[in-house]
Amino acid sequence: MRNGTSVKKKAKINRLSKPAEMTLEEWQIELRRQHGREQAYRIKNLGDHPVFSEFQVANPESKNSYRVRIRGKNQGENSCTCPDFATNTLGTCKHIEFTLARLERNRSTASQLRDGFIPAFSEIYLQYGAEREVRFRPGSECSRELSRLAGDVFDDEGILKPEAVERFDRFLEKAGTLDTEWRCGDDVLEYLAERHDAVERERILKEAFPRGPKSAAFKNLLNVALYDYQKEGALFAAQAGRCLIGDEMGLGKTIQAIAAAEIMARHFGVERVLIVCPTSLKHQWQREIEKFTPRTANVITGLRPHRAEGFAEAGSFFKIMNYDTVHADLDLIQAWAPDLVILDEAQRIKNWSTRVARSVKKIQAPHAIVLTGTPLENRLEELVSIVQFVDRYRLGPTFRLLDDHQKRDEFGKVTGYKNLDRIGQTLQPILLRRQKDQVLDQLPGRIDNTVFVPMTAEQRKHHEEGRDLVARIVQKWRRYKFLSEADRRRLMVGLQNMRMSCDSSYLLDQSSDHGVKSSEAVTLLSEILEQPGSKVVIFSQWLRMHDLLVPRVKEKGWGHVLFHGGVPGHKRKDLVDRFRDDPACRLFLSTDAGGVGLNLQFASVVFNMDLPWNPAVLEQRIGRVHRIGQKQPVRVVNFVAQQTIEEGMLSVLSFKKSLFAGVLDGGSPDIDFGGSKMKKFMESVESVTEKIPVAPVSEEADEAIHEFDNTPQTQIRKGDRTPAEIAAISSASEIDRENPLAGLLQTGMALLQQIAAPKKNGVPSYIQRDEKTGESFLRFPVPEPGLVGKALSVLEDLLKSLRK
Repeated sequence: MRNGTSVKKKAKINRLSKPAEMTLEEWQIELRRQHGREQAYRIKNLGDHPVFSEFQVANPESKNSYRVRIRGKNQGENSCTCPDFATNTLGTCKHIEFTLARLERNRSTASQLRDGFIPAFSEIYLQYGAEREVRFRPGSECSRELSRLAGDVFDDEGILKPEAVERFDRFLEKAGTLDTEWRCGDDVLEYLAERHDAVERERILKEAFPRGPKSAAFKNLLNVALYDYQKEGALFAAQAGRCLIGDEMGLGKTIQAIAAAEIMARHFGVERVLIVCPTSLKHQWQREIEKFTPRTANVITGLRPHRAEGFAEAGSFFKIMNYDTVHADLDLIQAWAPDLVILDEAQRIKNWSTRVARSVKKIQAPHAIVLTGTPLENRLEELVSIVQFVDRYRLGPTFRLLDDHQKRDEFGKVTGYKNLDRIGQTLQPILLRRQKDQVLDQLPGRIDNTVFVPMTAEQRKHHEEGRDLVARIVQKWRRYKFLSEADRRRLMVGLQNMRMSCDSSYLLDQSSDHGVKSSEAVTLLSEILEQPGSKVVIFSQWLRMHDLLVPRVKEKGWGHVLFHGGVPGHKRKDLVDRFRDDPACRLFLSTDAGGVGLNLQFASVVFNMDLPWNPAVLEQRIGRVHRIGQKQPVRVVNFVAQQTIEEGMLSVLSFKKSLFAGVLDGGSPDIDFGGSKMKKFMESVESVTEKIPVAPVSEEADEAIHEFDNTPQTQIRKGDRTPAEIAAISSASEIDRENPLAGLLQTGMALLQQIAAPKKNGVPSYIQRDEKTGESFLRFPVPEPGLVGKALSVLEDLLKSLRK
C-alpha cells in the first residue's frame, strides 16, 4: 500500500517463452530491460554532464566493467562496449537499461533525459543494428564549415556514404583543423580499418597470385608441393583475414593454415603466429612447421614460470600452446601480441559457456584461422560459438538465428530445424569446406565393413540388467515427463553398462572375459598382417578393451603401441614415431584420445571395436588414416554386437549426420526429430533398449570364452565398481544439504540398497574375497567423506538432544 492505494507490480516476462502479443525483438528488449533494472551494478559518471555522458558500469561479481554512452531515451541512440550490445542488433543491453533506470530514479536527471539534449560537441559514432552504420551527429556549436565538410561524406540522415569510406581518413584530418571539440569513437576507426584492410588484402593477393592456385608464387612458398584445393584454402584464408576452414577430416587443414600464415608473413607483415591446439598435437605442429617451412616454432609448455619464459623468448615466428592453459596465460598472450591466431580442433570452443571457450575468445589478433572438421555436431549453438571467434557479427544475434531455424511445438519445445541451407550461404564469405568426394581423384579409396558378432550368455545378462534399469527410468519419464539428476545419472550408467557389455564382461567386472570381439579381431588381424608392411589402427572408447587385446597381441608376437589419455603429452610423439618408423610395430591401439589430430596415414586398416555415440568421433577416428598422404586403399572394420544397443544407436548417428549435412554440406534444409531434445533423447533410449529382441546365445561363442587369467586386483578403484554399487553411490551422493537429517536417512537407504542387491552364486555382493590371502571382507560404497561427516554430526546432535 502507498498512500492508501495498492501498487500493482508489473508482471515479469518469461525468458523461456515469448508472449504471444510481442514480436521477437520486443521480447528480447523487454528481457534486457527487466534484467538490467534488477541488477546491483556499480556506476560512475566519467563525463561532465549528469545525464548525457559516458558511464562506467561494473559488475562486482564477475569483475567485468563496460562503458555506456547515453545520448537519449530512444532505442538505438545509446551504446555500450559489452559484447551483447555489439551483436544483438536491438540498440540496447542490460547495462544501458540499468543506467537509464538509475537516471530515471532522480527527478532532475529523469526530466533532462525526457527533454533530450544536444551536446555542444559534434560526434561520429557507430550505430549497432541489423547493419552497423557510421553516423555523424552535429553538436549545438557545429560550425558551418564542419557541417559542409560532413555533407560530402555523410548523407541527409547522417550515415556515411559507401563511396566515401576510402576518403574518410582525409575527412578526419581536415575536420580536426575546423573543430577541436568534435569526437570520433574508437569502434568507428576499428570498423573502417577492417573494411579498408579487406580491400587492401584483395588487391595485394591479386598482384602476387594473378592466376590463383596456378600462380608461380606457390612454387617456393613451402618445402612441399600443395594440391590445388589446398592452395585455394590458403588463399581463401589469407584474403578473408579471419576465417574457418571446415574441410572434412584428412584433407590437410594443417598445411593449409601453415601456407596461409606464410602468405600473410610475406605480404601482410605478419610476424607472430599463435597456435592453440590440444596437448597431444603441440609437438606434431612443431614437426610439421619445421618440415614445411624455414620458420621457428616454440612449444609453450611446463609450469607458469616456464611458459612465461617461452612467450618472452624472442625470435620464434610460431608459438604453440594448448587450450587448457589459455585462461592462465591471457596476459602473456596479449603482451606478446600475436598477429595471427590459429585454432586447431576448434570444436573445443563449441560450448560458449566453458572457461576454455570464454578465454579463447578474449585473445585479440587482427587475423585468425579456425580449423575443425566438425564445426557442428549436435546443436546450432555449437556453430554459433565457433563462428563468433571468427566474426561475431556474421550470424547475427543467437536468439534470432534459433528463431529462424528451429521448429517448435505448441508448448515451445524444439522439434527440429528448418532452412539450414541459408546458414551455409551466410557463412560463405568466412567458411571454406570441402568433402573428400570433391577431391576424390587425389585420395585413395575407402571400404567400410561391419562385422556382427554374437553375444554370450554372460554378456546378455549384463546387457539385460542395464536395459531393465533404463526401462524403469523410461517408464518414470513417461509418467512424469521429468527426471531428477540422480535418475539421469542412473540412466547414463545403465546405457554405459549396456554398451560396455557389448565388448566383454571384463569391462564391467574386471575378472571374467565373456565376449568374442577380441577373438574375432585377432582372427581378422592374423589375415591382414600376413601382408608384409601392413599396419592397423585399433580404436575403442574404453582402455579396458585394449587390456583384453594386448595379451593376445603379445602372444602373437605383433609389435604394438598403446595410446590413451593417461600417456603424458611429451611421450605421445614417441608412440606415433615408433608406429611410423618401426617395421615391426604393426598395431596402434588407441582410445579416442588418439582420434583427434594425429596423422596415422602410414596404416591402411582401421578397427572400431565399438561405435561412439557421435558420428563425428567415428569419422575423426577414420580420418586419422584416410587422409591426404595415404597411398593405399583404406579398409574400415566396425565390430557390432548383434541385436544390442549398438545396433539401436545407428538411428541416433543418422540424425546427427543429417543435421551436420543440412548446414554445411548441402543436405536437407529441414529436419524433424519429433519433440524436445530431452524427449527425443528419451524416445531414442526407449527405441534402442525396449525394442531389442532377446537374441539366442551362440553356443560357438560360449565355447570360445575363457576366464581372463590376470592377477586379481585387491585395490578397488572408482572405475571398478559394479553397476549395483554405482547406483547405490549415486543415491548416497544425493544427500539433502538443506536437511541434514534427511541426508542421514538417505545414506542409510543407500547402504540398505547395497545389502539388498542380488546375490551372485549364493553370496551377497557386499562380501568379497581376497584372492591372494583367501580372507573375506565387507565392501560397501560410501558417499564422499564430507557428506558422511555432516551426516554423523547430525546424528551426534540428535543423540545429545535425546539425553537432555
